[in-house]
Amino acid sequence: MYDLMKGDCLELMKQIPDESVDLFVSSPPYNIGKPYEKRSSANDYLLWHKQIVIQAERVLRDGGAIAWQVGNYIEKGSVFPIDCMVFGQFTDLGLRPRNRIIWTFGHGLHCSKRYSGRHETILLFTKGDKYLFNLDAVRVPQKFPGKRHYKGPKKGQLSGNPLGKNPGDVWDISNVKNNHPEKTPHPCQFPEAIAERLILSLSNEGDVVIDPFMGSGTTGVACVNTGRNFIGVEMDAGYFKIARDRIGDTVSVPKELMQ
Repeated sequence: MYDLMKGDCLELMKQIPDESVDLFVSSPPYNIGKPYEKRSSANDYLLWHKQIVIQAERVLRDGGAIAWQVGNYIEKGSVFPIDCMVFGQFTDLGLRPRNRIIWTFGHGLHCSKRYSGRHETILLFTKGDKYLFNLDAVRVPQKFPGKRHYKGPKKGQLSGNPLGKNPGDVWDISNVKNNHPEKTPHPCQFPEAIAERLILSLSNEGDVVIDPFMGSGTTGVACVNTGRNFIGVEMDAGYFKIARDRIGDTVSVPKELMQ
C-alpha cells in the first residue's frame, strides 16, 4: 500500500483512524523561510507544531514509534534548537523518549559569525513501554571484527557480536546536497540511509509508516525498499510530483496508480 495525499497534513491526518500507524519518520519545516513554508513567529510555529504532534500521537498505535528529524530555528542571528523547543510537546502527551540521535554531516553553509552547523537531531519517542527495536537489522561492522577475549571463561571467543555492533546515537551520514546521487530540487532533502535505518529498526515488513511532510518522498522510497506500507502527505504540488515519480519508479507501477 502506497497512499500519497496532496494537501495540508494537519487536515489530512484528521482523516486517519486512531492507532492505525506503526511508525512516523519525518522532518517538519524549521520555520526559517524555505520556499515550502510560510515563516511565522516562534510562538505561532510552536502552536502549529503542537497540533501536528497531537494528531501524530492519536494515530500512532500502542507500541509504535515517532522519529522526528529537526534542525535549528534561526531568528535575527540567534540559533534555537528545535528539538529542545518541541521536546515537551511529545512527553506531555505521554510519549516516552528513547533517543536523541545526532546526525552529523561534513559540509553545509559556511558561517562567519558563529561555528558552521554540521549536525541536526532525530528525536525518538515510543507510545508505551512495549515497543519494537530490531537491532540486528541495523548493526554496523565492528571496529575490530576479529577481536577475541584473551583471558577468563570466554578466552578465545569473539568479544563482539559477529553480526556487528549497535550504530550508536551519533550518525555520520552525508547530507543530500549538490551532486549527491539522491538529489532532487527539494532544498532540504534528507538521505535515504537515515530513513532506512529508522524504518528497519522500528518497524517490521508490512507495517504502516507515515511521513506527514513527505517532501521529495525519501521516506516512501525507503519503505518500498524495505517492504513497508507507506502514507505520505505533501502540500506543495511540485514536491508531490517528485515524490510520486520517485516512489513510482522504485516500485515500477503505472504512475496513474500513485495519484
